[in-house]
Amino acid sequence: MNWKLEYYVKDNGDIPVLEFLLSLEPKLRAKTRSIIGLLEKCGTNLREPYAKPISGNKYKGLWELRVKFASNITRIFYFTFRDNKFILLHGIKKKSKKTPTAELNRALKYMQDFERRMKNE
Repeated sequence: MNWKLEYYVKDNGDIPVLEFLLSLEPKLRAKTRSIIGLLEKCGTNLREPYAKPISGNKYKGLWELRVKFASNITRIFYFTFRDNKFILLHGIKKKSKKTPTAELNRALKYMQDFERRMKNE
């Protein structure tokens, strides 16, 4: 099955995941892009340690792409959309054991915005 990746684009044209990737140091960026490539290749068969659903009913449908390189940990939040497509929403450098709620809520807001706009097209 062929999977497609798409970046979420905000109303103002900003692309949160692309901006996040460009902010990473080159080796971490390369590793993160490699894991994104795994998602594109494996699709919904990709599981831990690389991909994991966000727990809780509030975040139903939201997943995190998990990247660890040396002492750096990053997360890219995404969801599955129709036609075998993943929408990459938001990325963070993880600095604590628990993912900050504000970051999860931001990814959720982007997902809801994307779905709303797709209904109107």
